[in-house]
Amino acid sequence: MGLKEFVTRRIIQIVVLYFAIATMLFFLFRAAPGDPLAAYIGTGFTEEQAAQIRATFGLDQPLHVQYWKYMTSLVTFNFGLSYITGDPVWGIIQDRIWNTLVLMGTSVVLAYLIGVPFGAYLAWNRGTKRERFGVVFALISRSAPVFWTGLLGIWIFSFKLGWLPAGSMSQPGVTYSSKLAQFTSPSFLRHLILPALVQAFYFYSLPALLMRNSMLEVMNEDFVDFAELKGISDFAVMLKHAARNALLPIVTAFAVAAGFAVGGSVVLETVFAWPGLGREMVRAVIANDYPVAQATFLILAGLVLIANFLADLAYGYLDPRITYD
Repeated sequence: MGLKEFVTRRIIQIVVLYFAIATMLFFLFRAAPGDPLAAYIGTGFTEEQAAQIRATFGLDQPLHVQYWKYMTSLVTFNFGLSYITGDPVWGIIQDRIWNTLVLMGTSVVLAYLIGVPFGAYLAWNRGTKRERFGVVFALISRSAPVFWTGLLGIWIFSFKLGWLPAGSMSQPGVTYSSKLAQFTSPSFLRHLILPALVQAFYFYSLPALLMRNSMLEVMNEDFVDFAELKGISDFAVMLKHAARNALLPIVTAFAVAAGFAVGGSVVLETVFAWPGLGREMVRAVIANDYPVAQATFLILAGLVLIANFLADLAYGYLDPRITYD
């Protein structure tokens, strides 16, 4: 199977899986207890007005009709109307998508910038106390809950030291002409540092331990011994031969890291009051705002699927020995 056939097959798999997730979410939310329109209707409407509101949202139709309209509307990214505000869901979440992507992307990049060199350092110091201490520290950081490290970071760097803001994305009352202007502003960058570092601290151990294990395996290969016999320095052998060949499993771990970032964003955005998809999803679930909750779930799931797809392509590109079958 060639690259073109592999890409086509993977895209079909992603689409099928995406709509399967959408189907599961549709029936899961409608099986939840409570009236989703209770908060919107309140007590100030008559029975006739309440029935008209239900008709507006399509909740007066049979379940299979609601399902068909819901699935066909996903093709055009029409996620319906919010049960709380009555506004289009896409208008509510479109800015939050970029907010989450920036936070996730920054934390993943930081995790790799910290984890890959740290893993190489552990492999270089194999069998020493420094390696054992580094492995234990990486495991501890991976087991620490995000909400705990987030609150600890706020307490230390915001309340005690006053170095960084405690939450949100910018100073109150500040407006920007565009998202690009906001994301490049000094205020935004100061607000981004702490949550990105907290999330990077949570899963930097994944690339670190993978890099260590891969390098230890590669350093036992014959070509490494041959390079040493040629008189190449130990550092050059590690950097040019062992580290480069050990990077391949790290690429595969990118998809796992993206999944960690998506899962962690729900808790992290809530702790830091970050106006992203994760925080909006929590609000929508608590308020029984099904259209918004479904949309946030689907977009986050789509990000994970795309990350897996890109990791598959990158792995095959970096290692020509990989065959697409």
